[in-house]
Amino acid sequence: MAGVVLRTSRVELRVTPGQRRRCFGLLRAAGDIWAGLIDFNQARFTRRGPPVFGFAALCRELTGADLEPLARSCAEDVAKRYSTACLETARRKRAGIRARYPRRKRALVPVRFRWSTFALDGRRLRLATARSQPELWVRLCREIPYAPESVRAVTLLVDAGRLYVDVTAELPIEDHQLELSRVAGVDVGIIHPYAVAGPDGDALVLSGRALRAEERLHLEDTKRRQARLGRKTPRRGQQGSRRWRRLRTAQRKAERRHRGKIRQAHHEAAKAVVDWAVARRVGTLVVGDPKGIGSKAAGRHHNWRINTAWRRTHLTSALTDKAARAGMTVVLVDERGTSSTCPRCAGRVKPKGRVFSCQACGLLAHRDLVGAANIAAIGGGFVDDVPDESSTTHRRVGQAPARRDRRRHRWDARRATHRSCPTPGRPTGKPAGSRSKGDQPQPETNHGTGRDTPRRTAPFEDRTGH
Repeated sequence: MAGVVLRTSRVELRVTPGQRRRCFGLLRAAGDIWAGLIDFNQARFTRRGPPVFGFAALCRELTGADLEPLARSCAEDVAKRYSTACLETARRKRAGIRARYPRRKRALVPVRFRWSTFALDGRRLRLATARSQPELWVRLCREIPYAPESVRAVTLLVDAGRLYVDVTAELPIEDHQLELSRVAGVDVGIIHPYAVAGPDGDALVLSGRALRAEERLHLEDTKRRQARLGRKTPRRGQQGSRRWRRLRTAQRKAERRHRGKIRQAHHEAAKAVVDWAVARRVGTLVVGDPKGIGSKAAGRHHNWRINTAWRRTHLTSALTDKAARAGMTVVLVDERGTSSTCPRCAGRVKPKGRVFSCQACGLLAHRDLVGAANIAAIGGGFVDDVPDESSTTHRRVGQAPARRDRRRHRWDARRATHRSCPTPGRPTGKPAGSRSKGDQPQPETNHGTGRDTPRRTAPFEDRTGH
């Protein structure tokens, strides 16, 4: 199958203090151009004049402006992105969709280098600057995952105080001899990011409980950091203290690490689905689109799970991108009612928990796999029956958090009698003063000190000799 796709990988930069200053100078220059274009059109709006959204007209406005240390091509790329955003906003307004023109000014704007404005030499990267500036060479922390001749663009950006480059490459579409008539349904969920039901009774269920634990722990830590940060937040017109800046930096670094973990787990899950489909020569993936589910007024906690903890848009886009590289066709369909409809008798069932049980025909299956089977049928596919446990592959995506949720300790206290080896220092679950028959009192030890010497429990009067 002929064709190419564009893929982007983010690589961190390893720079000296001088190189860091020059990179931030490029980002600030791009921010000045973006702010200048916003002010230019804002002045025209104030005078009730026609705005300037065309790329060629904006480039003419840049003529004669001081663009240093930015190269002319990079400045034109900032103008092109501004023009694209304005034209898209105008199109939505004509269609009756609520939209606003770009009005937010940013101090640091990503700088994109295309074609001949950058050069790769192993891990060394040359970025174009103004003609009056010396050459800017930086070093990558790792090798890029693409061939150097396939790289088409490099974007310089900053995230939580660290410099990165997004390397965009043009890759050919793989040919795996897939059959478009073989269809698999994909149900996108919270507990299970992907549940796939395919032909021949095969299925794949990916568990995302590690992702849910990461989301909950990150939310708890964010609340604690915000409480500390709020006490030091400066008022309008005041400069923040050094302690406030350190807390803000720590908050941004935690957000960056959290986003990286979630995005990496999503990409690994999408790759597992595509590899599973390639092994079964599935050429069409029918994905349930949960569009509109986040607009329901279902309560504060449920809306947080839907709109924050469940990154359904990134799950769908990651699967679509990897399927396109493998030569698969992705079809998005409405998933409404797919997890509550029996695929055998088409009866409506209100499932309880993760088990789907139909009283009419006696179907007993995984709830997400029932939804995936119905999604495949909506997309024109045919699934013989809902796969059973013997033909279902279960995998876990994401990395479990390094620490446990604090609520689990209370759960351990209630279930301590069922623990085969309770952790030292935790309650044993037995009432105070109770002792089973045959139990002998044991001397209390110093847990965590590495010594098994009995701890003194004598009263204070005995230690003084009175």
